[in-house]
Parts: sequence; C-alpha cells; structure tokens
Amino acid sequence: MLTPITLGSHTFTPLLLAPMAGVTDRPFRQLCRQLGAGQVVSEMVASDSRLWSSSKSAFRLDHAGEPAPITVQIVGYDPAMMAEAARLNVERGAAIIDINMGCPAKKVCNRLAGSALMKDEMLVAEILTAVVQAVDVPVTLKTRTGWDRDHKNGPLIARIAEDCGISMLAIHGRTRADKYEGDAEYDTVAAIKQAVRIPVLANGDIRSPENAQKVLVHTGCDGIMIGRGAFGRPWIFREIQHFLSTRSFLPSPALAEIETIISGHLEALYAFYGDFLGLRFARKHFSWYCQYLHGGDLVAKAFNRLETPAQQLSLVREFFGQLLEGEVKAA
Repeated sequence: MLTPITLGSHTFTPLLLAPMAGVTDRPFRQLCRQLGAGQVVSEMVASDSRLWSSSKSAFRLDHAGEPAPITVQIVGYDPAMMAEAARLNVERGAAIIDINMGCPAKKVCNRLAGSALMKDEMLVAEILTAVVQAVDVPVTLKTRTGWDRDHKNGPLIARIAEDCGISMLAIHGRTRADKYEGDAEYDTVAAIKQAVRIPVLANGDIRSPENAQKVLVHTGCDGIMIGRGAFGRPWIFREIQHFLSTRSFLPSPALAEIETIISGHLEALYAFYGDFLGLRFARKHFSWYCQYLHGGDLVAKAFNRLETPAQQLSLVREFFGQLLEGEVKAA
C-alpha cells in the first residue's frame, strides 16, 4: 500500500500522472484523476512568460475546474526567468511548482533546458534555489539518472535538490542520452532514494500493477509516476492502487465502461480545444485506446480519416456495438 505524501498543506497518494507535452492536457489529467491517479502534473510551460500568449501556452495554462492541488511544471535555463514563471503560476492558482530537468527532447536540450541542465550542477543549484525562494508553495523536481551512461550524476543532483529546498523528486530511470530507448534501470533510482531524505518517485516503463510493485520494492521509493503506461489505459491507476492495497488484480474494465470512458474523453477534447484541434487530439488518443481492443488497428485508421466530432463519436458507438455483440455471442 502506498503511504500518502504531504507537500505543504496538501496530502495525496503518491501515484502520479507524469507531465507529458501534447498528452497531459486538462481533459486527460481530469480523466486520470477520476480513474485513480493521486495527483497529476501539467504539461511543461516555458519559463519565458512572453511566450504565454500563444494558443499552445493558453491551453497548457488552463486549469479551470481542476481540483486542488494544481501542479504546474516549468522548463527553462535562466534562474531569474524560472523564478518569475513560478511566481506567475502561483498567482494563477498553482499549489505546487514542478521543475523539468528530465525532458530529453532535442529542441529543449539544445536550449540547455530539460535534462541538458544535468551537465551543469552549479546552474542546477542556482535555478532550484531561485525558484524555491521565489514562491511560498512546495517545489518539486523531475529529472533523469544522469546525462549519459558514463555520467550518472542523479544522486549528486538529488542531494543538491534537497539542499536547495526541493520537496520531492521524480526520477526517470534513463539518462538523457537514452531518450526513451532500451529498458529503464532502477539501480540508480534506488541509489538516489538512498541519497536523500525527501520523498522520491520512480518513473519509467511502469505499465502494470506487478511492475509497479517490483519497482517499489527494488528502489525503496515512496511512490511511482506513470507516463506512457497510461496511454490508452488511463484506468491503470486504479488497477495499481487496488493491487498494492490487496495483492489481488482488479478485473479489466468491461467493454461498456471502456466505451463510456473513451466517448467522455473525446467529448472533453472537443469542448476544450474546439472541433478543429479536438479532432486531431482525439485521433491520437483513440489510436492508443485501440491498441488494446480487438480489431482496433483497422478502426483507428478509419477514425483518423473522419472530419467531424459527430462522425468520430458515431464510429466509436458502432465499433463498440460490434464488440459487445461479439461478446454476447461468445458468451
């Protein structure tokens, strides 16, 4: 069973949805909360507030109707700019600020942000100190095990973070050079947990309840953060919660419930983004759902050719009608 973590005045189960650009928007965050996530983190927001007038930033900064505590992740390389971004987001309602030092994307690292910062430990300390001193809410940090396999300085970065006042760490079990290739390794994550007294979350390749338990036992971490494991299966959070609490498996969702989840998610995307962008985000998420459904590949291709929300929702109803009919016949 996961022991709740308290950050500031907020206590939550340390089973978190990882921040992922282009994925963890408000509709998906709210859905994962409903399906068992103890806490969620926004898509990363650029520290340069001059960029916030763009439509992309406007969506990423929209937390209307979300339950507390709201956690906003910021990314950048300039301590003063990061501090100002933290202040502005707290003014907008953020109860926790998360700092991105884990993103391996080239366009982020080329600007010496994200996981590129792990190469400059002095700058890491300057950024963390500036942000912690700028706000009166907890500040957390998401990072990797190191820059590359020859430079796994994650434990040192963790100690720096603790000394600077960071309240919690989330560690992805790969280096920046690994990107998302190969398997995550948890020995370094375990070393990081041993190096500090603050809560540490393990992240990377956690895709099942059994895997979640193995990672927790191996690392000694206080909780876990799920990223790609939630693609197409946002109910993974309640499955993990149930397994860790009871050591028994929660039955897979019935087809009727999956249809309700998918349709509700798509409708939330249309409402949030409008029809044009909503359609495009719907295609991505529906393709992930289809990976776990019989005949889903063909249906996903047909879905991607549709041009209106009504057509997409109609195809979902038709597809699940066929799946349910087959289930009844098989029974």
